[in-house]
Amino acid sequence: MKKVFRYLGITVLVIIVLVGILAAVIAVRGIPSYKAEKIELAVSATPERIAQGQKLATMLCRNCHFDQNTGRFTGHRMDDIPQFGTIYARNITRDKQHGIGNWTDGQIAYLLRTGLKPDGTYLPPYMPKLPHLADEDLYSIIAFLRSEHPWVKADPTVVPPSSPSFLTKMITGLGLMKPFPYPKQPIALPDTNNKVAWGKYIALGQLDCFACHSRDFAKNDYFNPEKSPGFFGGGNEMANSSGKKIVSLNITMDEETGIGRWSEDDFIKAVKTGQLPHGESALREPMTPYAMLTDSEVRAIWAYLQTVPKLQNKVERAQ
Repeated sequence: MKKVFRYLGITVLVIIVLVGILAAVIAVRGIPSYKAEKIELAVSATPERIAQGQKLATMLCRNCHFDQNTGRFTGHRMDDIPQFGTIYARNITRDKQHGIGNWTDGQIAYLLRTGLKPDGTYLPPYMPKLPHLADEDLYSIIAFLRSEHPWVKADPTVVPPSSPSFLTKMITGLGLMKPFPYPKQPIALPDTNNKVAWGKYIALGQLDCFACHSRDFAKNDYFNPEKSPGFFGGGNEMANSSGKKIVSLNITMDEETGIGRWSEDDFIKAVKTGQLPHGESALREPMTPYAMLTDSEVRAIWAYLQTVPKLQNKVERAQ
């Protein structure tokens, strides 16, 4: 029996040592790099694309990349995701040295689809990837980033390097989070006459709503969003600009813990203005109102949410 305990103790000790070595390697190695593919792409910057690109950039890029001090997409510290470390959104103005002014259209498209920069640097989960965004919308974002709009005017502002947490290093180092594959087939825009399909595209393809409103960033299924644990049931922990913890809300149609008692008009007002009819704030940082969405677009999202399975998950508002 003593030998059994002795061997058991040795085994446990070896496991502890190996885990310690693995943790040390992950901490030192940091986020792995990959080989970036070369994508041949030349986007025609039509006025229609630039306008649509500005709309999408306002909803997808502005919250992280817009700096109030410069009035441009020069990046700033992201205080709403402390679990990922001390993270700074990068300068994505047309500056050729400190921004993306020297990037090709293909390199921008590749980053937005896969999360890989031209040098192979991988941007972890805090940088949204857009595997379901239609090609036309992707081209519109690129056209806007190339435009003369003040937000993307070349600016040499340098932001500090990010310091990822051990969690970020671990999930990337172990391959739990890695670059998405670049789509092999074209991705078409949805039929806007099919309200449910249109709403699904806006919620999942354009706005990535599920990423925050499902249970956990690290456990989301970004290729099959509807298979994410706690899909649209809320409970994902974040922080506001003051560093105060908040939890994403349940937006399934559960009558007790979700938004099942809301009307369609309640939903439109909440999404576009951030307010409920009786004056209570419906939205909290880091989510901001989507005033640029049309009523038809929000109605389409509402129609899609009617098809999402209800989840009973009571989430206490922390703010």
